[in-house]
Amino acid sequence: QHLQFLPTHVVCLCVCVVSNSQNMPNVRDHDASVYLRLQGDALSVGGYEPNPNFWEEVLDKFAFSLFDLDWDVFTQLIEGAINRIPVLETTGVKSTVCGPESFTADHKPLMGETPELRGFYLGCGFNSAGMMLGGGCGKELAHWVIHGRPEMDMYGYDIRRFHHSMTNDNRWIRERSHESYAKNYSVVFPHDEPLAGRNMRHDPLYQELLQQGCVFQERHGWERPGWFNPTGPAPALDYDYYGMYDNKQHEDYRYNQLLREDYTFDFPSHHDQIKSECLTCRNAAAVFDMSYFGKFYLVGPDAKEAADWLFTADVSTSIGKTVYTCMLNSRGGAESDLTVSRIESSPQGSSLTPTFEGDGYYLAVGGGVAQHNLSHITSVLQDRRLNCRLLDCSAEMGMISVQGPLSRAVLQDVLDVDLSNEAFPFSTHQVVKAAGHWVRAMRLSFVGEMGWELHVPREACVPVHRAVMQSGAKFGIANAGYRAIDSLSIEKGYRHWHADLRSDDTPLEAGLAFTCKLKSKIPFLGREALEAQKARGLFKRLMCFTIDQKVPLFGLEAIWRNGKVVGLVRRADFAFTLNKSVAYGYIRDPEGAAVTTDFVKQGEYSLERMGVSYPAKVHLKSPFDPSNKRVKGIYE
Repeated sequence: QHLQFLPTHVVCLCVCVVSNSQNMPNVRDHDASVYLRLQGDALSVGGYEPNPNFWEEVLDKFAFSLFDLDWDVFTQLIEGAINRIPVLETTGVKSTVCGPESFTADHKPLMGETPELRGFYLGCGFNSAGMMLGGGCGKELAHWVIHGRPEMDMYGYDIRRFHHSMTNDNRWIRERSHESYAKNYSVVFPHDEPLAGRNMRHDPLYQELLQQGCVFQERHGWERPGWFNPTGPAPALDYDYYGMYDNKQHEDYRYNQLLREDYTFDFPSHHDQIKSECLTCRNAAAVFDMSYFGKFYLVGPDAKEAADWLFTADVSTSIGKTVYTCMLNSRGGAESDLTVSRIESSPQGSSLTPTFEGDGYYLAVGGGVAQHNLSHITSVLQDRRLNCRLLDCSAEMGMISVQGPLSRAVLQDVLDVDLSNEAFPFSTHQVVKAAGHWVRAMRLSFVGEMGWELHVPREACVPVHRAVMQSGAKFGIANAGYRAIDSLSIEKGYRHWHADLRSDDTPLEAGLAFTCKLKSKIPFLGREALEAQKARGLFKRLMCFTIDQKVPLFGLEAIWRNGKVVGLVRRADFAFTLNKSVAYGYIRDPEGAAVTTDFVKQGEYSLERMGVSYPAKVHLKSPFDPSNKRVKGIYE
């Protein structure tokens, strides 16, 4: 495997003493992409230019050496610094430093155990922030090596945040590392997307949806649907390096133009289009392409023992059941949430119906964290020396989700089985024919509506999708993307791993105790930690908040209770059916006591957004369909 960073030349210039600068604070000019800070009796000037020099060949004997300064490259930063402090134009240069530094694909360090080699840990790629991050990261890495996991949630730095296919692709590494360097001082907007390293992984519906106006997001290398633009296609194009290195910059780049409309901390211009997708799902039926999901088979003689230990819920039920569950670490923290379906072996031996000995389970996990799940499960299987296999069929199958009150009517003409509540109840799955193609249909929902997921062999995805759209035309069916899923799922109160559910959160704290088989005697990874936590009480709890003012929330807003900050928002979005912003965040008692239901109810809450507090209402259950009738097909 290649290491996922690209070394570049980084320049720092030390100028002579500037009068009256002795008490000057460190300064960053984000527009000019420069920084200025005092260094002894001089002023240090540096920055991040859009055309850094790549270090193409690392020499064996280069250690602690420097490069010659390329003034043609550095001049643009000097001009920005002079614009901020004009006296620099007439100030002499005391010294220059031009040395190598590593920049990663997302401008975050690479840490943790590598998926390819157990016991080999990374602590590198610090993007010129090694002095700032070194202490804390070093402490966490030491704990990681000794105990197998860090104390804090370090997923943002974990090497497993990248899919292994990306780490072996030099083009992706070069493009994404360049963009992360060039945008080092850019404002980070909530819905920004990279222009570099796009179109690495396409699911079978990519071209179909592109022609229907899909605006894609990049996750784990996949192009996944974000939202649908009614004015036509807007593909992400090959990376142009922002016109640097003699590359011709794209003209009339429609995707980039739409992306820039998302560069806001207000509602974007396409807010109403996302609203339309959400309300179509709530009132009729919507189709979601979720093909980027990780799709794994856990099979073999010891598969049941593995499933009992890995998953918090009892997934070893009858064949045909699908169970929502978590996977934990030894401290009871959630390493994943996913669905697990028990399956039987098939003589066909296909990606849809594999052949195996012993027991078998089909796992569907969020595509953006597929590598994390794959690595976690593999490590547990190795540590316990279990005789079973984990098969990755993510690229061999698509996933088409049809959701909404009219989803049954749409699919009844496509699938060759009875879709009534009695014949096909919620949380079950069947292998059926869809428009003449074998698929695995699962009655599940991630948006809080009656619906089915169709897990489809790659070659059958386009005809099955077309059949669904044709059948749904008379019902007003529409495509919808992940911007709609984000809104719909938080409206219903469903969790997103690594947003409102992380490795430092337990299922009990996150309101997911129902996923844990604590009433059984079956041991599972993290059970002892959960039992101990249950006995001593919960000292943080995930709560739902709503505000009536029509302002967007994005996460990290302060949660106030009775005049004191008790937590931060983890995840937030606008809920179009409720017609208000919804936020989820963990709260604590400032006095250090357990967070009880009475503590929650007795407080007066507000959420602070950009310095402004908005009165908030706390909810013990999701305010949308709290009795869960809609997923069961009960519409009143």
